[in-house]
Amino acid sequence: MNIHEYQAKAIFRESGVPVQEGLHCTSVQQALSAYDSLGSKVVAVKSQIHAGGRGKGKLLSPKSGNLVMEGGVKVAFSRDEVEEYSSKILGNNLVTKQTGPSGKIVNNLYIESGCEIAHEYYLALLVDRESDSLLIMGSTEGGVDIEEVAETNPKAIHKQRFYPSEGLGIDKASSMAISLGLSGKSHDLFVEMALNLSSLFIERDCSMIEINPLVRSSDDRIIALDAKVSFDESATFRHPWRDELRDISEESEVEVRANEFGLSYVDLDGNIGCLVNGAGLAMATMDVIKMYGGEPANFLDIGGGANSESITAAFEIIIEDPNIEGILVNIFGGIIRCDMVARSIIEASNQTGLKVPLVVRFSGTNHKEGRKVLEESELNVVTVGTLGDAGEAIVSALGGSEE
Repeated sequence: MNIHEYQAKAIFRESGVPVQEGLHCTSVQQALSAYDSLGSKVVAVKSQIHAGGRGKGKLLSPKSGNLVMEGGVKVAFSRDEVEEYSSKILGNNLVTKQTGPSGKIVNNLYIESGCEIAHEYYLALLVDRESDSLLIMGSTEGGVDIEEVAETNPKAIHKQRFYPSEGLGIDKASSMAISLGLSGKSHDLFVEMALNLSSLFIERDCSMIEINPLVRSSDDRIIALDAKVSFDESATFRHPWRDELRDISEESEVEVRANEFGLSYVDLDGNIGCLVNGAGLAMATMDVIKMYGGEPANFLDIGGGANSESITAAFEIIIEDPNIEGILVNIFGGIIRCDMVARSIIEASNQTGLKVPLVVRFSGTNHKEGRKVLEESELNVVTVGTLGDAGEAIVSALGGSEE
C-alpha cells in the first residue's frame, strides 16, 4: 500500500523525523492560502501521485494530450508563481517513468516551505529478503535516480543491515552518517533521525521508506525534503488507521474491484492469465510460465478462503485484459476444495463466454474429484497433474515459445 508524500510527512512529524512545514491542497485557491500562511517567500509546489520521478515528469492535458508543463515539482519564488504552477499541475496528467505512458491525473498538491540546501543525500529503508533482514541504504548522490548511481558509481551507495528484533542501533546509524561524510551537529542529527525512521519502519510494518533528497541545510540541520512510504499489506489487519490514508483514485479500477473480492491482483505485460491460490504458488506459477517461454499477464492470488463468487470475479478480471490469449489455473487444495473450484471454473467460463485456451492443475484436497468434474464437463479445458506440465501445456496451447 502506497501513500502520498504529504501523508508520509505527517507520519514523519509524529515519529520525530524533521521535515519542512507544508500544507495539503486540492485547489489553486487553497495553494495560494497555503503560501500566505507558510510565510516563506520560496516554496515548493509538489504534485501528489503514487509514483516517483515527479520532478522529471511531463504534465499533459488529459483531453488533448498536449504538453502543459515540464516537471510536476516546481520551486515558486512568488505568490504569482504558486498560482501559475498550481493551475498547470492540478487536473492534468503527470507522466513519469513509474506511471508509464498512461500517467496519472493530479488531484492533490503539497505546498512546502523552502530551505537553503548545503547538500543532497539519498536514504532508504527496505526489506532485504536475501539476508532476511532490514536494510538502510544511503548515498551522497541524492536528488538523482538511485538506479543511475548504482550503475555509474556503485561505491557511492552505503548499506547497513539490521534485524527488527534488535533495531538499527546507534553504532550502525553512526557508521552510516560517517559513510555519508557527516560530522558534528549534522552527524548527531542524522543518527537521531535514522533511529526514529527505523523504529517507524518496524512499528508501522513498512515495506519501504525512501527519502530523495534528504538534505543538510546551510545551518547543518538534516531534513527529509521528500518522503515516499509504502506498507506491507499483509499486516493491514494490525493497522486500521491505514484505511484513512488510502487514495482509491490512485488505484486502478480493476485492482480496487479485485480487493473487494479478497483477491490480490497485479497487472503485468504478458498474455497468459494466472489464477492461483497462495502468493508463493502464484510466483512459482509465473516462473514456470516464463521457463517454458511464455509471459504471465498478471499476478492473481485468490487466497485460501475463495468461493464461487470470488473465483467468478477473478475470471472476469482476467478476461477483461485484451492481451489475454490463454489462462492457467493452479490450485493447491487445503481449506479450499478442488471440486468446488472446478464447478466455479465451469460457471465462470459460461458466464464470461471463455474462448481462450484453459489449462488447470489441481493438487491437494479433492484434486481427483476436481479433475473429474472438469473432464466430464463440456468445457474446453486441459487438466494436468504437475506444475511443470501446466506451464508447458499453456505455452504449447498458444503456439509454444518464440525462441
